[in-house]
Amino acid sequence: MFSNDRLLGQILLLSLLGACLWVLAPFMTALFWAAVLAFASWPVMQMLTRALKGNASLAAGLLTGGWVVIVAGPLVWLGFNIADYIRAGTALIQNIRVTGLPSAPDWLVEVPMLGDRLLELWQAADEQGSALFLTAKPYMGQMGNWLLARSASIGAGILELALSLVLVFFFYRDGPRLALFVKNSIRRLIKDRADYYLDLVAGTVRRVVNGVIGTAVAQAIVALFGFLVAGVPGALLLAALTFMLSLIPMGPPLVWAPAVAWLFWQQDYGMAIFLLVWGFLVISSVDNFLKPYLISRGGNLPLVVVLMGVFGGLFAFGFMGLFLGPTLLAVAYSLVSDWIASNQPKVEQPNVDQP
Repeated sequence: MFSNDRLLGQILLLSLLGACLWVLAPFMTALFWAAVLAFASWPVMQMLTRALKGNASLAAGLLTGGWVVIVAGPLVWLGFNIADYIRAGTALIQNIRVTGLPSAPDWLVEVPMLGDRLLELWQAADEQGSALFLTAKPYMGQMGNWLLARSASIGAGILELALSLVLVFFFYRDGPRLALFVKNSIRRLIKDRADYYLDLVAGTVRRVVNGVIGTAVAQAIVALFGFLVAGVPGALLLAALTFMLSLIPMGPPLVWAPAVAWLFWQQDYGMAIFLLVWGFLVISSVDNFLKPYLISRGGNLPLVVVLMGVFGGLFAFGFMGLFLGPTLLAVAYSLVSDWIASNQPKVEQPNVDQP
């Protein structure tokens, strides 16, 4: 009878946990980002709380407000600039339809081996502009639908980000209580090794955060150098925007690609080609080797495991996988290592005191 009651209690408990996860499922992404953001900036929260004489709520509010300004400001600026680019692109297409293409640039003819052919293609496109637009019209509709779908996903992402910035306040304010709850729960499950695995997860997340932020700083620095050399106006602001967009996959090209287009539009072709090559080979490539190195540094994971965790996590879970992938592999690697070590036969040490 006792075993049946215990089994029934376990089923009810699992059902309750499943129902709770079902309720929280729409907010899992926002909760995840709020937790990562609070964990990464927790030392700042502690310093601010001490400066405010222990007023955790005020410190949480000030720090959350700072995140709103830091994160929301560049996003609003980017939204207005994207709208300007769309209006300018639409006006350019309308002008080309009415007046045709402008005269071919001088450098086009001077391209080795291909100059004459490129000039012929330019003139043919100018003469057959209306026919080309009619041919491309169905594809333009498909492109519009694709952009609409991407805009909807970006809008959903911005809403999740806004919710994360609201939830991070509660993680700041109630952080010690939540941490104690998690520790007690894990100790209840795995007892002796709980502290070890808590430190493992915390260290892995901390290294991932440091790797992401360190890579973003590096990409911002090399982007600033490229913008200054190319003579792009507002180089410092563009570098700051590169830092912000480096936190998402394929973010930096959203900054340097329009700068390349602007240089081409200004007919500064040499600097445009330089910035294009610099963007591909330097700005966007820093992420591929620096981030895995920073994540693996100071940990007990082999670099190949970190690489699989970073890139496999991105493919499996999206940007969340950048944190989940290395953390899951770190815990699994340690569990398997402990299991192997526990089954190794103990080698008796020889007694050196006996002859």
